[in-house]
Amino acid sequence: MLNFMARRVFVALLVAFTVSVIAFSLLRLSGDLATMIAGDDASTQDIALIRHQYGLDRPYYIQYFDWLKSGLQGDLGESMFYPEKVMDLIADRLPNTILLACLSLLFAMGLAVPLGVLAALKPDSWVDRTALTIAVFGQALPGFWFALILMFVFGLFLRLLPISGSDSLAHFILPAIALGYYSTPPVMRLTRTGMLEVLSSDYIRTARAKGLPTRTILFKHALRNAIIPVVALSCVQFGNMLGGAIVTERVFQFQGIGYLAWESISRNDFPIVQAVLLLVACIYIVLVLVGDLLNAWLDPRLRVS
Repeated sequence: MLNFMARRVFVALLVAFTVSVIAFSLLRLSGDLATMIAGDDASTQDIALIRHQYGLDRPYYIQYFDWLKSGLQGDLGESMFYPEKVMDLIADRLPNTILLACLSLLFAMGLAVPLGVLAALKPDSWVDRTALTIAVFGQALPGFWFALILMFVFGLFLRLLPISGSDSLAHFILPAIALGYYSTPPVMRLTRTGMLEVLSSDYIRTARAKGLPTRTILFKHALRNAIIPVVALSCVQFGNMLGGAIVTERVFQFQGIGYLAWESISRNDFPIVQAVLLLVACIYIVLVLVGDLLNAWLDPRLRVS
């Protein structure tokens, strides 16, 4: 287990380093940052001054290692729009996004796992077809469009829930449903596939032959083993929710890091964009690592690979 953990941690660190290089390089490859900061009407002298002020006239590798060194010390620079440090802005918005992702994952698991189990218990029935239809609908419907439908139905037509902001728990409900529904299809399909495989195995047939209650067979033996791959997938989906929250947060004007990233992109506030991109990517890498380790702990056969 220790060797498996060491290999996975090494790969995660390598990926994190690669992501940091990409996060630093993307904005610089998109154009001259000094020109974008100064604006179209700026003079050549103003652009040169801004380039020197932000250290953009130094070689790229020196800029990168200075940025990485500061980032490891918890300093990702200052915002060009807000009079605050980047880390303070992220620390203020990040709890909202994490709570939104947790509620979205809870909604996705609460909907997908029961649907997957029911579909596996009655394959090729109307229950199975209904579950697959829900999954296909969730996969095909664009997230922003589904968010707008939720806003219209529950916010404007029924007037049950607020449609913008993040001041109370009620403001989290519609964004959590919009974000979580998109993650329902893969979890549902994986649960269904795992349950079908487990229910056709020899030890389940033996348990039925012994006369064990159906509930015991289903929850104690079948679901317990079928849920193992869902653990890793849920970690990945949680990371996807953090990364994909920018669209949902923009639609609902939800004050999280996704909305902060959208504001920063529109204002050319590249220190925040870099920091959010790096933070979300690192959280995603950690979640994938945690999912791999949990799977290896639950299923010892995976430690050999």
